[in-house]
Amino acid sequence: MRAVRLHARLLALALFLLGVGSVAWQVWVQEIPLAETDVEPVWVVDARIEFEPRDKQPVKVQMFAPSGRDEFVTLSESFVGNNFGVGVSWVDGNRLATWSTRRAQGQQVLYYRLVLARRFLLEKVTDTGPHFRRRAPLTGAELVAAESLLGPIRERSADIQTFISETIHTVNDDSNHSVRLLLAGDRSQARRADVVDMLLAAAHIPAEQVHTARLVHGSQQQPELWLRGFNGKQWLYFNPTTAEQGLPTDRIVWWVGSEPMVHVEGATRLQTSISVSRSEMSTIQLARTVQPVQGRTLWGLSLYDLPLESQQTFRVIILIPLGVLLILFLRNLVGMETLGTFTPVLIALAFRETDLFWGIFLFTVVTALGLSLRSYLEHLRLQLLPRLSIVLTFVVVAITLISVFGHRLGFERGLSVALFPMVILTMVIERLSIVWEERGGAHSMKVAFGTMVAATLTHLLMIRAELVYFFFTFPGALLVPVSLMLLMGHYRGYRLTELRRFRALVKEQGGS
Repeated sequence: MRAVRLHARLLALALFLLGVGSVAWQVWVQEIPLAETDVEPVWVVDARIEFEPRDKQPVKVQMFAPSGRDEFVTLSESFVGNNFGVGVSWVDGNRLATWSTRRAQGQQVLYYRLVLARRFLLEKVTDTGPHFRRRAPLTGAELVAAESLLGPIRERSADIQTFISETIHTVNDDSNHSVRLLLAGDRSQARRADVVDMLLAAAHIPAEQVHTARLVHGSQQQPELWLRGFNGKQWLYFNPTTAEQGLPTDRIVWWVGSEPMVHVEGATRLQTSISVSRSEMSTIQLARTVQPVQGRTLWGLSLYDLPLESQQTFRVIILIPLGVLLILFLRNLVGMETLGTFTPVLIALAFRETDLFWGIFLFTVVTALGLSLRSYLEHLRLQLLPRLSIVLTFVVVAITLISVFGHRLGFERGLSVALFPMVILTMVIERLSIVWEERGGAHSMKVAFGTMVAATLTHLLMIRAELVYFFFTFPGALLVPVSLMLLMGHYRGYRLTELRRFRALVKEQGGS
């Protein structure tokens, strides 16, 4: 016997650890939230393109669009234009959206909308880039100025990272005569970035300009220029004005290169702007949305992969083991008497359709009337099968009458009575009548009351939204109730309701 108990305890421990481990794996590895109330930010980026078409000329508008190769994932993307065709292509590593139309009249506005969220389960991707860059063709004074700048920069730098940083600091020093010559009177940020890129090319360092958008709620902005250089292993991002290294986490790369964001043919008065807004989405909903976008199995064998109709069904039945565990606790530890283990759980499921108050009312009324009919049929000495058939028919008639009267009185919830399990009610009536005959009416009422209390507690447990979400999302957690059931299966101790009886026995022994 000890070997059997040890076997059961070890099995319970294994199931418990397996259930907890599956939940921990989903939470820490797959990053699935424990609570459905967790939310994540979602960013909506809108680009607005406004222009005036030339008379009777075809119009073609080309705009660089984000490639989605950073830590953000694209949830949705929209290209909007009245009577414009839209196409997307890849050009030199950039995504290029093209709107086109044969004729357009009056002021035209095109929209591009991008919905972003942070990626789940980021993977380390090996960056690729050129390891050598051809030197830019420089002659005359520009060549001399560039050489005079590169010498001191090499002396003050130790690697590609520090070389790029020193180059940016040098180009932003307006007191340097060589820098002023290369700027040629244009001290804009774009011109300084061109000079930095020219010096890096002269040093054979792979570098390029990148244009970014900042994810700040309610902002109206233009793309922000950054520089990046390849050190042989990864791209290093730099602010072309301050030499600050590292692209901030609230930036997305829009396009790469020195070309403008939008190019238009057959139109004038081009104006572009970018606006950003922030919203929130449930983490679980976001993860389910991101999964097909990222093209990987985020959930594994998950109930979320089922059709929606099947998901609704499993949201109901997934908590049946938890309800059974509660009934076992009430029977084996508390000592509450019920009509079996599963009957209270089935009644609790029926309460989902009728609500708790109407369910208790209908259970009490129909069961009382059914017991009365069962008592009357007993005098007729009928066999079991005909007796059950008559009781079942009576239950159907009673439920029908209650539904009709409830509708007449304006109690629409009474219409849900038709979904109440009639077979369960019939068996409850039959079993209660047998208990009445064998152990008396008082004990029968006690069992009926215990069944109703157990069904009510089970119903309140099984409708908890937190538990429904948890066990539906982490079905492996059902192994934990199974382990508790195994332990309860070998419990031979006293029940709570037996304490009064044994207390009285102790008093009698003390008095004698």
